[in-house]
Amino acid sequence: MPSLKFTYKRLFIISALLLSLMGILFIYSAGTYWSSIHYEGQMPFYLKQLIYLILAIAVFITIANMPTFTMEKTWITLYVFSLILLVLVLVPGIGLVRNGSQSWIGLGPLTIQPAELAKITTLMYLSFLLGKVRNEERVVQVKHFLIIILPCALIMLQPDFGSVFILVVSAFILLFIARYPIKLYVGFIVIGVIGLIALIASAPYRLKRIEAFINPWADPLGSGFQAVQSLLAIGPAGLLGHGFQESRQKFLYLPEPQNDFIFSIILEEIGFLGGCVVLVLFGLFIYSGCGLALQSLKSSDFYAISALVGMVGFQACLNIGVVIGLIPVTGVTLPFISYGGTSLMIIWFVVAIVVGFANRTNSV
Repeated sequence: MPSLKFTYKRLFIISALLLSLMGILFIYSAGTYWSSIHYEGQMPFYLKQLIYLILAIAVFITIANMPTFTMEKTWITLYVFSLILLVLVLVPGIGLVRNGSQSWIGLGPLTIQPAELAKITTLMYLSFLLGKVRNEERVVQVKHFLIIILPCALIMLQPDFGSVFILVVSAFILLFIARYPIKLYVGFIVIGVIGLIALIASAPYRLKRIEAFINPWADPLGSGFQAVQSLLAIGPAGLLGHGFQESRQKFLYLPEPQNDFIFSIILEEIGFLGGCVVLVLFGLFIYSGCGLALQSLKSSDFYAISALVGMVGFQACLNIGVVIGLIPVTGVTLPFISYGGTSLMIIWFVVAIVVGFANRTNSV
């Protein structure tokens, strides 16, 4: 069914492009004032994001047509490389500290976040391993969990709980799709609860985030500040919002509104209906990605596409959940839309990988 495959692929790329363009539009609206106050004389955020998008599309076109990125050896090498980067980011003088986390490596004017690459390489390596497992061998394999645990442990040393959470959930979704024994997930839940308690105990600021989630108004100028300002942006907006560029919260009320809480500005300016447009675009992205996965001829391709699309979808749900007050603040960006060169390049790298696997299926 080549026409159906082409339709899925076209819809997948178009939805990704529309989300990215919407991101630039609202980075212009949300971040211009913040940029003029804190980065006077520098290039505005939206122009930087536009340049990043052009570069990201160039990378997408190149990688989507490179068969190398559909080969297992490539992903084993990149998995090891991402682990090396995760070690290097912890070295003083190499890793950059931002907002209390040593999660970036500086390369002149550019910065890279190794955890973003590690999430992809871990899921891809795991997908190829699961693709080799026959139905009668669907049992727990220690190797699979070591592949997940190694990058998670290194990322937590930064610390970056949001990236670990996305990686772990995405990996477990992949294991579920690969028909790992259901009873195993009871153990996962128990271990996860114990691990979460240990993480909260080891870092008191996480407990404050939980308290702020339960009642952000108890400390509206402290731990609950972001959640309160986000709700103040969303609440009065109604169905249609206040109008494009008419946000109040972007005027130094909501910190860095072009980043993690950009969906708050979208809802404030174009309302509930505008927010639904964003959700529909993400829905089309996930739907078309699932369609490409189901058309795969190899189980490893099916797992790889499913894992990557699931990761993007889960990250979007996590960010939106934080913005509307359903989840504690995690510091996770909204894919395609939040400001950030590394984030945008990585997400288009994901799009390129998925399309690359789709191209391989079409060529068979």
